[in-house]
Amino acid sequence: MQKKVKIEKMFERILVATDGSDLADRGIDAAIELARSTHGELFIVTVTSLMPSYGIVVGSEWAASPGALEDFRKEMETGAKRILERALNKAKKAKVKAQGIHAENQLAAAGVVDAADEHDVGLIILASHGRRGVNKLILGSQASEVMAMSARPVLVVK
Repeated sequence: MQKKVKIEKMFERILVATDGSDLADRGIDAAIELARSTHGELFIVTVTSLMPSYGIVVGSEWAASPGALEDFRKEMETGAKRILERALNKAKKAKVKAQGIHAENQLAAAGVVDAADEHDVGLIILASHGRRGVNKLILGSQASEVMAMSARPVLVVK
């Protein structure tokens, strides 16, 4: 049985996901405007992917390269900080209370849903291309995955 959500509580704590793209910026802008108009608190999440199996070939064997893994982690962390700083600056200019969340080493949809659960938000906002048919099958849809995984309301911005 799903938990009922009171409309007035839905906008008190809003989570928006971003990957730093122009498309994601539309979601950020919508979330900031909604949070500003309802005096809600905004949680901005960016998710960095699972670490790849970097390695080097030693003879005929594949060996893990700890240095490559650490370099990858640092690159992901630096990129996430840059994405969050940009979004947080937009929120600050709009006088919206916001905090950034870096969900590290996760699949995108799972990271968004976990962050929403951890911060007990009433609404998740995502931007989506709204692809259909073969394009959706080939490219997948993080918005669809979040909607399937989360019991929380999800607002999709096109």
